[in-house]
Amino acid sequence: MTNPILKTLSPLALLLASCGSPISAQDPATVTPDAAGLTITDVATFSEPWAMTFLPGTDMALITEKKGALKLWREGSASAVDVSGVPQVAYAGQGGFGDVVASPDYATTGMVYLSWVVSGDNDTRGAVVARAKLKLGETPALEGLSIIWRQFPKVTGRGHYSHRIAFSPDGKYLFVTSGDRQKFTPAQDLTVNLGKVLRLLPDGTPAPGNPFADKGGVAAQIWSYGHRNLLGIAFSPDGRLWDIEHGPAGGDEINLVEPAKNYGWPLVSGGDHYDGKSIPRHGTRPDLTPPSINWTPVIAPGDMIFYTGTAFPKWQGQGLIAALGAGGIVRVGMEGKQIRELERIDLGNRIREIEQAPDGSIYVLEDGDGAKLRHITPPLPQKR
Repeated sequence: MTNPILKTLSPLALLLASCGSPISAQDPATVTPDAAGLTITDVATFSEPWAMTFLPGTDMALITEKKGALKLWREGSASAVDVSGVPQVAYAGQGGFGDVVASPDYATTGMVYLSWVVSGDNDTRGAVVARAKLKLGETPALEGLSIIWRQFPKVTGRGHYSHRIAFSPDGKYLFVTSGDRQKFTPAQDLTVNLGKVLRLLPDGTPAPGNPFADKGGVAAQIWSYGHRNLLGIAFSPDGRLWDIEHGPAGGDEINLVEPAKNYGWPLVSGGDHYDGKSIPRHGTRPDLTPPSINWTPVIAPGDMIFYTGTAFPKWQGQGLIAALGAGGIVRVGMEGKQIRELERIDLGNRIREIEQAPDGSIYVLEDGDGAKLRHITPPLPQKR
C-alpha cells in the first residue's frame, strides 16, 4: 500500500501553536494528499496486540497480546513463535498483558520487563511490573519471572491501568505509568500510587531522591501525580520525559513530566465528564501544571515514541503517536515545553502501538483481533 492520506493542521491551529499557553487542537484537521507518499507493507497478524519492543542487537521483537501471550517475531517473517513461561493475566475490559521493554543491559543479562493485570480479592484488580531473563533458541522462554512493582491498592473495575514502562537514557531508573483506575480522586492522593508516574530503581524499589520520599510508603515511588490514563511514556532526544494520556470526553494531552508536579486530574481537564458534567479548565488553576498540548476532539492515543532514525530525516527528534481514535499516526514537534501537531497519517484503522526498527523504519500494530503489523518505510523510488 502506498500514498496514505496525510492530514495537516489548519492555519488557525498552527497559529495557536505559536502561543505561549498550552496548545489546544480544537479544529478538525484538513485532509490533503501526500505527493511523496510512504510505503506500507502488512507483514504479520496478531490477536489483540498491546506492546512491541525490538531486542537490542537483533532483528527480533517481542509482542504482547492482551489475552496473555508473548510472541517472538523476526523481521521479514510472516509469523511469530510463542514464548513460554508467561504469567496468567486478568483479561477483561482494558486489562490483560501490557507493556514489554528490554533492560538497558539486555546485551549482557538478557533481562526484559513486562506489565500485566492481576486479580485480587472481592472482584478487585491491579497492574504489576515484573522482570525475567529471556532465553532464546528453538523454544524461547521467560526464566525467573519476578514481580517487582504493584499498583496499590487493587480496586474494582476494568479500566485505566496504564502500566507503560520506560527506562531513563542512562539506564539507572525505571519509570512506570499508573492510571487512576477510573476512580478519579486517587490521582490526587499521595498515599496510593494510582494516577501517578513512578520512578523506581531497576529492581522495583523507590529511587533515591524522589520528591515525596519523606512521606514513606508508596509515596516514595511517586515522581508526578494528577494523571488520568497514561498510555505512552517516552524520553525525547534531549533527555526530557513526556507522557501522553487520555482525557475524558475531550482533553487528550501530552505532558512534560517533571518531579513533584501535579497535572490536575480530576480537578481540571481539557474535557468534560461523559455524562456532560463540566470540569474546570486548566486556566482556572494556575497552581496546577497544564498540558503541553490537548486535543478536543480526542485522538485516543495508544502509545508514543520519539523518532531518532535516519530513514525519515525530517522526523528526527519529533514525537510519533499511535492513535486509536485518529486511526493512524499523529506526528508532533516540540517548541520548548510546548507541543505542536504537525501531521496526521491516516492508516484506516485504530493503531495501538508504534515502534522504531533498528534501521530507522517504523512498525505499527493495529488494535483488536486480527490486527496487522504494518511496516512503514520511505517512498519507493519513482520509475523513470
